[in-house]
Amino acid sequence: MLEGQLSQLSTEVERLFDEARGRARRELADQLNQSVRRIRHAGSHDELAATLLDAATAFASGAAIFRIADGTAQGDRIRGVAASETESFASLEIPLSAAPALAGAVETRDPVIAVTTAAEVSARMISLAAHPPDGRAYMYPLVVKEEVPALLYCWGAVQGPVLEMLAQVSAVVWDSLIVPEPPPVPEPPPLVTIAPAPDSAPAPKPASSWDALPPEDQAIHLRAQRFARVQVAEMRLNDAAAVQSGRTQRNLYRALRARIDGARATFREKFFAPCSSMVDYIHVEMVRTLAHDDADLLGKDYPGPLV
Repeated sequence: MLEGQLSQLSTEVERLFDEARGRARRELADQLNQSVRRIRHAGSHDELAATLLDAATAFASGAAIFRIADGTAQGDRIRGVAASETESFASLEIPLSAAPALAGAVETRDPVIAVTTAAEVSARMISLAAHPPDGRAYMYPLVVKEEVPALLYCWGAVQGPVLEMLAQVSAVVWDSLIVPEPPPVPEPPPLVTIAPAPDSAPAPKPASSWDALPPEDQAIHLRAQRFARVQVAEMRLNDAAAVQSGRTQRNLYRALRARIDGARATFREKFFAPCSSMVDYIHVEMVRTLAHDDADLLGKDYPGPLV
């Protein structure tokens, strides 16, 4: 009888444990989903940095955003320190040559974990964040076109994989917020008047340049580029196994058909209808990011560009 009671108790403990683990996973997934959604909707680099910092503090004891420029890590904003230190952080400048851990994350464009010593992260950061001598700091670079414009710096109880993913998503959004330079307008040739031959066809009109697009169309194009980058980045992050399988089998479309079809349908509805000059940026981004510039990796089943 005692064995039966113990067995029943063990079963009940396992059930409660499974329920608690399931709830924890659902809560983490919901929290992560909300963080990614807020990051995706950031409208400027300042708003993106603030949103990323808010999201990061849910997965670390403390976090900070550095802007990287001219070999210097410039303090942007910080959480998890005293209010007086929050204000002083905005004026903090750390030469990367004086902080090898920060420099390593910028130069390698990979996450870096370092011991919180003055020799690794600078004496000022040790004091400001009250790092213990045996603590750890976690640095996640935002990699945009092989450059690192910003760095996420975290410490304490850190959930590394989640923070790395948030940094990657933020890098994609950061890139989409960079307004591209308009294409150069060629110098017009010298004006020469030539009488047209009889019955000759009219000369074709020159191709429309970025400057020739109305401002409202330019805005739609920028939103479309941003949408495409985020959609493809989410495929790469959330369906990494399917992406790898699709590349190996040279049929990414078959491996990701539901995701690709959904993204294409939404893109067509949101961007092609209101803009006659629209480009299929979903196709462009899939070839560039998923297929590594080899369109054949999309597979023979891929229906091709929307236009």
